Amino acid sequence: MSDALSDDGSDFNQDDTQEDVMTPAELIAKLEEAWLNEKFSPELLENKSEVVECVMEQLTHMESNLQRVKKGDAKASIHRMEIDRIRYVLSSYLRSRLQKIEKYFPHVLEREKSRGEGEPSLLSPEEFAFAKEYYANTESYLKAVALKRMPSNLQTVDMIKAVPEPCLDSFVFLRVKERQENILVEPETEDQREYVVDLDEGSQHLMRYRTIAPLVSSGAVQLI
Repeated sequence: MSDALSDDGSDFNQDDTQEDVMTPAELIAKLEEAWLNEKFSPELLENKSEVVECVMEQLTHMESNLQRVKKGDAKASIHRMEIDRIRYVLSSYLRSRLQKIEKYFPHVLEREKSRGEGEPSLLSPEEFAFAKEYYANTESYLKAVALKRMPSNLQTVDMIKAVPEPCLDSFVFLRVKERQENILVEPETEDQREYVVDLDEGSQHLMRYRTIAPLVSSGAVQLI
């Protein structure tokens, strides 16, 4: 994969204010990690707009390089497959996020509204605009189709109560990237008690998402 990406010799900086340089292979690995986490987590995760923008820029460079390859060269078909694969991962990542925004839109907007100063944004500017528009359109549709025909005391709806929240108690598979100690696990039944576990690096587990959600955000574990 890294060979297919690095022909233009470009490196990427994740943030203009940082000195850490990310190679194309590392960039795609970051995208794949964000994709899997988003795909398997029950809630919407922090947006990775910087990674998305860098990947789109990298795809543009790869397409440009591909134009210079002679027709019939086997190298061209390999690069084309890699470009298609990256586009699929990127599209699937963005699609997963949009599906969650549509499914949980009032809760997503409430989380974005209530986040503290300095906390990372849950939504990109484009996603935030989409969520607000989706909220407004849904509300207008409900009023036009049903609410205006209801008694006056029933012509409003609380979207927060009407739309179900993400189920954070669902179970997810994960792989540990950094050893974690004393992770508190809640009991499954009334007969059980809380207990703590250590997660060794490289080990794989099936756990309740709520328990390991902070570890997903920090990058200590990877959903699989």
